Amino acid sequence: MHIGSNNKKIVAVHDLSGVGRVSLMVAIPILSTMGFQVCPLPTAILSGHTQFPTFSFLDLTDEMERIIVQWKKLGMKFDAFYTGYLGSPRQAAIVSEFIADFSTEETPVIVDPVLGDNGKLYTSITEEMVVAMRQLIAHADLITPNMTELFFLLGKPYEEIISEDKLKAYLKELSETGPSIVIVTSVPIANDPTKTSVYAYDKDSHRYWRITCPYLPAHYPGTGDTFTSVITGAILQGDSLPMAMERATQFILQAIRATFGYDTSMQEGIMLEKVLHNLELPLQVSTYEKID
Repeated sequence: MHIGSNNKKIVAVHDLSGVGRVSLMVAIPILSTMGFQVCPLPTAILSGHTQFPTFSFLDLTDEMERIIVQWKKLGMKFDAFYTGYLGSPRQAAIVSEFIADFSTEETPVIVDPVLGDNGKLYTSITEEMVVAMRQLIAHADLITPNMTELFFLLGKPYEEIISEDKLKAYLKELSETGPSIVIVTSVPIANDPTKTSVYAYDKDSHRYWRITCPYLPAHYPGTGDTFTSVITGAILQGDSLPMAMERATQFILQAIRATFGYDTSMQEGIMLEKVLHNLELPLQVSTYEKID
């Protein structure tokens, strides 16, 4: 008797940091807990993430191409592609070609377009990288920019606070460049600094969704990686878009609250080890809203 495997393979294109719960050190435990086999395609190896005052950095661009060649020789097939931080336009081009070679129309492509935050590009991100990211998201099914990345991808001047109608128009405009689903995180709420929100637009159903949650005054590296990793796993498990958003948002809140009480540096990231088991539990509440 042959017993087949339902264990889906997800390619995770991220860097690997020895210290700090970011990138692959977030994607691997989250997606593994959710029942998937994670196949890393590392873009770089760092001693610690780039928010530490000092770190080593090994660029793996050439090795990425060698890994892909070997996977092609082996006839490897993957059930989803999930990309995060990319270090150069060349890496973005390699990933685009890789996805085109290995994917089918049914293979989900999730892109976290890591470019910047707080209205500015990250130090290592150039305008050429912004252009390359625009080209990459054209191949994506789902993208998860924060507010800063939303504006850069659209080529519009950054605004910290915008109206809901304007945000909806921007989500739709970005979806027209390629991705079917656009989820934007870290959306401030005017006149209420105690809350933040997540918005999404689904081009196929022409629906908008919103989740409002408490704003916790703590900055932990890796929360964006954590959010998109849970979104990826939830969508592949069969969750609807709003339920996937709910699951990811609740998990982030649980993880931050679990970390608050410990005397650890924020640079270490959120303590995933304390809350990973929650990914196996059913959602207790649903706060998402469909908006017109």
